[in-house]
Amino acid sequence: MKIILRKMVHYFGNVLRFFHMSFLRASGAKIGKNTMISLGAKIDVRRGKVTIGDHCLITHGCYILSHDGAAHIINEEDNGTGYVTIGDHVFIGVNTVVMRNVTIGSHSIIGAGSVVNKDIPEGVVAAGNPIKILKTIEKPYRPLPRRHKDVS
Repeated sequence: MKIILRKMVHYFGNVLRFFHMSFLRASGAKIGKNTMISLGAKIDVRRGKVTIGDHCLITHGCYILSHDGAAHIINEEDNGTGYVTIGDHVFIGVNTVVMRNVTIGSHSIIGAGSVVNKDIPEGVVAAGNPIKILKTIEKPYRPLPRRHKDVS
């Protein structure tokens, strides 16, 4: 019974994720195939462009911001509109904030709790507030798993 209930919750979550992704796409976000965005992640597409590549994993509590409402206070010419571009096979850890006008390269890993306020190159592990590159990943890059192992 416990296993059946667990599987039902899992499938219900998948249905909710489908509607969440459909809403984001309808709002203007470009999201690649086989990308998983947690229901607890917030993707801001109100006044900017968000592009997320294929096979990405964006975890719970992440904020991806495509605009800055206070930018005009610092610079009158800046209307706050921006972009966020995330490459293919990117993992973004729990409670990470990705600021506007940032590109994260393919095959990169962003550590939990990071504030991404500058461009991140391809194939690196980066974390911190502000973000720092901690390690370069050796080629050939390994993709994120298409299917996670069942641990039940």
